[in-house]
Order: sequence, then C-alpha cells, then structure tokens
Amino acid sequence: MSKTEDFLTKAEEQEIVEAIILAEKNTSGEIRIHIEENSTKPPLERAQEVFHLLGMDNTQLRNGVLFYICMQSRNFAVIGDKGINDVVEADFWDCTKDTVISHFKQGKYKDGLVSGISRAGERLKKHFPFEDGDSNELSNEISRG
Repeated sequence: MSKTEDFLTKAEEQEIVEAIILAEKNTSGEIRIHIEENSTKPPLERAQEVFHLLGMDNTQLRNGVLFYICMQSRNFAVIGDKGINDVVEADFWDCTKDTVISHFKQGKYKDGLVSGISRAGERLKKHFPFEDGDSNELSNEISRG
C-alpha cells in the first residue's frame, strides 16, 4: 500500500461511488472519500483541513461526511459537519470508524468503506431525509491528495 492509485482497483472505486450514490438517494447528506499518500499531521486535523478544501463545510444543511485515509501512516478518520454533529449520538463517529477499521484490518478496504458509507447513510437518512428538490451538492468521486 504505497500509492493511492494502488489502494483500490477501478472496479472497487466504482463500487464505493455506487455506495455513496445509493446512500445519498435517501438523504440530503453528502458523503466523500479522500485518499492521500502522506501527511505529517494527525488524521483528525488533516481530515478537517481536507473537509474545508473540498468545500464540504458549504453544504446548505451542514451535513457533509468525510472518510479520510492516509496511506503511508495508515491513518483513517471520519468526520462530519456541524449539522450532523448537533443531532447524532455521541459515539456515532467512533462506531462508524470502528466498522471501517474492522474491515481494513483484514485488508478489505473497499468493504470497509462501503460498510461505513452505508452506516453513515442510514443515520443521515434519519436526521436529514431526502426531500423533493434536494440536489447533489458535492461530487461523489473519490478525491486524492
């Protein structure tokens, strides 16, 4: 696992994008995945920077979720915007992160991300249901840094 391009196959990337699309069909929430080779910053700090760089803090309902992966340090973080943090249970992010990491430990990166996306989508659906007129405010494609 040394290059971001080698982390997931093209087919696995497409499955992840499809999981995001499926999750977002039931919610106005926005889910993104960001993978980068290296960062010297702690994963939560870097995830917050990436969140801002991707414009995820500009959604109408402040309901974006970022799954951040740093390849070289093998760090992972999942964070959400203020609108989500104000309504989900206190352990939501830890439970979502644990779901992903349990798969990662087995080398099942795609499965971990799909499980985490599905879990986040279900919770977002409860607090931010899809309504007529909702638009996809952010790209569903995996970003790289």
